[in-house]
Amino acid sequence: MIPATATASSDDRRHQIDPRQSDDRMPTNQQKSTPRRHQRSTIACETCRLRKVRCSLNITGIPCIGCAQDNTQCIVDQKRQERLRRTRTSRVQQPHTPSNNVLPGVSRATRPQVISSPAPDYPRETIHQYATDPVSRRGTPLLPNDAESEERYGLEIAAAALGQPQRAGRVPFYSGAGTGPTSALEICFSDQSLSRHFLVPSSPAVHLAEEDKKYLESKGVFTMPGSTTCESLLRAYFHHVHPIMPILEPDVILEHHRTGRLPENNVLIFWCIFFVASNFIAPDVYEQEGYGSRKEMKAAMYARANCMYNHGGEMDKIILLQASLLMAFWHSEADEHTQPWYWMGIAISFCQMLGLHRDPDLSTYNSSITDRQRHLWRRLWWTCFSRDRWLSLTLGRPLRINLHDCDTPTPSVNDFLSDVVDLSPQMASYLPENLEELANHWVKYVEISAMLGDVISMHYQARKPRPSLQDVKDMENRISQCRVPEQDNPILSRVAIFSIYHLQLHYHALAGTFYRPFTTMLPEDLDPGEKESWQHRMRLKADAAASHTNTVVEAIAQDGLLEFAGPMTPPLLVPAMQTNLLNCKIGNSLSKRLRFNKLSMCMMVMEELQKTYTVASIYRAIFAKAIQLLFPENTETTLLGFPHSDANDNPTDTSGLEGAGEVAGTAEIGAVNAPGYNDISADDFVDLLMDEASIFNFWDTWTRT
Repeated sequence: MIPATATASSDDRRHQIDPRQSDDRMPTNQQKSTPRRHQRSTIACETCRLRKVRCSLNITGIPCIGCAQDNTQCIVDQKRQERLRRTRTSRVQQPHTPSNNVLPGVSRATRPQVISSPAPDYPRETIHQYATDPVSRRGTPLLPNDAESEERYGLEIAAAALGQPQRAGRVPFYSGAGTGPTSALEICFSDQSLSRHFLVPSSPAVHLAEEDKKYLESKGVFTMPGSTTCESLLRAYFHHVHPIMPILEPDVILEHHRTGRLPENNVLIFWCIFFVASNFIAPDVYEQEGYGSRKEMKAAMYARANCMYNHGGEMDKIILLQASLLMAFWHSEADEHTQPWYWMGIAISFCQMLGLHRDPDLSTYNSSITDRQRHLWRRLWWTCFSRDRWLSLTLGRPLRINLHDCDTPTPSVNDFLSDVVDLSPQMASYLPENLEELANHWVKYVEISAMLGDVISMHYQARKPRPSLQDVKDMENRISQCRVPEQDNPILSRVAIFSIYHLQLHYHALAGTFYRPFTTMLPEDLDPGEKESWQHRMRLKADAAASHTNTVVEAIAQDGLLEFAGPMTPPLLVPAMQTNLLNCKIGNSLSKRLRFNKLSMCMMVMEELQKTYTVASIYRAIFAKAIQLLFPENTETTLLGFPHSDANDNPTDTSGLEGAGEVAGTAEIGAVNAPGYNDISADDFVDLLMDEASIFNFWDTWTRT
């Protein structure tokens, strides 16, 4: 006879064991033999039911994650919709308290409370649709917390790596080098290697939380400037920023602008464009919006971009990379942790996560990557690379990018022009004239940046031995063979003329950075008998680079092009200013006066630039302090909060500078009370001045000559 317990149904057996019983009360054989039951979803859409996969309706609502990823309609019958409604309304919602932190640059006392009403081109409804439409906004996806969903994502990565995706991919994915997550698959293909760049399905789109939308709205993120202001900012961006940082796709941006849907394209990029472009607008534009200066408008635009970056839920790594590159132009002593170095670190991290530092066609042509993506990725990578080199020089910090880890092809003019060739004449008017010339200038700028990285490694890399004489000769040959264009074409546009001058400033800053350290440092294998003549030659070349910089700066000022200077311009003057300051200590009185006049001219240009750029104020203040230390008899003014130094504290000999005191007193030293000087703390000054590898490190150079 079969025992009665054996004929009991599974439900009966389940009820025979009280789940509240302890393990010692549960029969041993049942502990071992009873399998863990799989909890099925109570509600599923028709698509998931046909596929027999878990549906996320209980968690995410309509659409479910699977339908959102596949861009298919999520169909749920009326009966199940009612069950879903009851289930979701009964779920307890955790309260969320939005941050009360004040964003950098936003002060109720200084920022306008009312911004001009949105223009007809950018209706406010469009912006609110961006915040409420579940398919137009990416937020943090609510994925079911189970291994099945996680394994599904892993299988999609594996299928894409093998070239057998079950669903169309949209998001770039880089599997890493030989030890990356898909390296196990290569064991099965000993005769060929798998591509490391491919596209995977995008993350599901979800609603932005209501409290997040309200917070963003309270910060003015969804309130657009007037149409005239938007027009001016967009033109300013493509005329002054895009030629040196071609990181956006002009045809996409301008097409959305033409149809009045630019904010809907991406609000984060929208504010980033306006933040950077505010450096170049005319006074009547920012006054029309209620701001008192470019700096004030720039701070407000940055605050909106920063707020959107942190709270907008953007998940597209390309968008976040582009935004980080643009926000790296932010510099404020009141917001020290989000400075250019911070944002560039984020941008470079995104580049390496996406694999932009590696050639997607290294082994074979990768058909999953479009030519348009190739052009954009190269522009993004080499822009990050160039900014890394110049920020390293400016701030005296280590290079973040090692070219030995990279094999992305060098940029070309075609990369720059690829997404503007089909623009209509109306849209092309937003771009500057002589665009092909500007494309050549950008390629040359990347070449100069690559040489700068090698110079920085030669002089300032930790634990690096002194360069050999052959190393110096090789680097010198590379610099001398680099040909920068001359301004000999009067019919070029003003933007193109300034671009030539700006490229020359980069080249002479590179040369000055290379030659100046050799006035006190020698190659390790130099013949001692050649020391004096060799150092004299290096000093002459450093002086020539500084003089060329002065000539270019003077030409920019005389041609009325200083208003085209961007955030990258002030640091380019510093190597020449260091050399001129150093030479104020040597030679006869006439040569000292000539050098001081050159330094004085650069200081006057910095004074003009500091109206827009905080970094120019910092540079000018540091050099003013240095001048005071060199020539204390020329002023009784207290500078930067420091007490006036006694003559005995000055380690240098200031004799023989007859007549230079009048130049110093009238041109520069008398200007130490200019706005911005007293805003810099003593600690900031000392850190900048004494930073070992920084371009500010001219303190020890003064005392060695």
